Amino acid sequence: MRVETGTVRTAVGVAAAGAALIAVCYGLARFAYGLFVPTFRAEFGLDAATAGAIASGSYAAYCVGIVAATVATSRWGARPVAVAAGVCATVGTAVIALAPGSAVLAVGVVVAGSSTGLASPPLAQAVARSAPAGLEPRLQTVVNAGTGVGVLVSGPVALLLAGHWRWAWAAFSAAALAVSLWTCVTVPSRAPDVGPDRPGGPRPWSTRDGRRLLVAAGVMGLGSAAVWTFGRDLVGSAGAGDLTGVIMWIALGAAGLLGALAGDLTTRLGLARCWSGAMLLLAGATALLGVAAGVPAVAVATGAVFGAVYIALTGLLLLWGTRIHPDRPVVGVGAAFLALALGQDVGAPVLGAVADAITLPGAFVVAAGVGVLGALLRPGRTMTTDHSAVYSGAAAADGRGWTA
Repeated sequence: MRVETGTVRTAVGVAAAGAALIAVCYGLARFAYGLFVPTFRAEFGLDAATAGAIASGSYAAYCVGIVAATVATSRWGARPVAVAAGVCATVGTAVIALAPGSAVLAVGVVVAGSSTGLASPPLAQAVARSAPAGLEPRLQTVVNAGTGVGVLVSGPVALLLAGHWRWAWAAFSAAALAVSLWTCVTVPSRAPDVGPDRPGGPRPWSTRDGRRLLVAAGVMGLGSAAVWTFGRDLVGSAGAGDLTGVIMWIALGAAGLLGALAGDLTTRLGLARCWSGAMLLLAGATALLGVAAGVPAVAVATGAVFGAVYIALTGLLLLWGTRIHPDRPVVGVGAAFLALALGQDVGAPVLGAVADAITLPGAFVVAAGVGVLGALLRPGRTMTTDHSAVYSGAAAADGRGWTA
């Protein structure tokens, strides 16, 4: 049963450290690869399919990491798993900085990518266990929006260190090390309560809404893989220039901070309505970037829309996952983000192959079509919006928790 273990100040402190960890793991260790794809292709002689395959390795590592984190967090608590995420981000980015060839680059990308899988489940549980019930949904989506901060930071670093990409990745590694230390002293160390978070118990696919969540997350991952992997590459190859590609990336990260509003929007509009609308916006931004990437203003604007909507959608997945199993938040969140990563794992190499077979803009249009289909996969009507009941063992016991 959940116990209120701290004050609002404690919960905000945990959320701040969590947002920083998400920023370095997702924004720097994982998604910055897409920012540097043109550089890596030139440095190591990679074609689009190979660049996509390397990105796929990152997503596969994410999948392994999130399974490991879900089990480990249930057994040992949030702190050791969250710190492990920071360590993987530190080591992975350092390996990329030192990579002499494409094989070592791929190893670094895989290690760095595993950090994201390790980060999300323990942070979701740490916030759930430390925050007052009324504040928890907002803090969860604020932590999730840390991705936007990381993406926002990576763009200026790429500009300042243009032509010196190894130093950029060394800087990412130093930032990840600092955040790992912060996480170690801030995230609660106690093991989870016996009972709700024990290994075993209900499975995410045991209900209709649980199965729908997994499919929706996978489709979202597949549809979003084009922009994350080839977005900057497309803008540069379309004639808008490398500078426009970096500015687009910065806009994507800055707008991603708006994703922190996802928790408040679901309270007002409902999870299903927010999901469908956001998926259509994601598809529209992807398609528009695909057909008009050579126009700088369009590239920057669509990048901003994509960033805001993507972070909001991951926040919605987080909330949707916690509603599936309110007494075991780490399981629902882990399953949702695992399905998201599997979609990206499949999407990156497939879209790279599509780009080689037809055109890169054509691959973006295909990805947009997938996003439209994802808008139809929305939460069931039985999903309540009473956020105060989330994670409350007592509420779940007397029927006031999330229904599925």
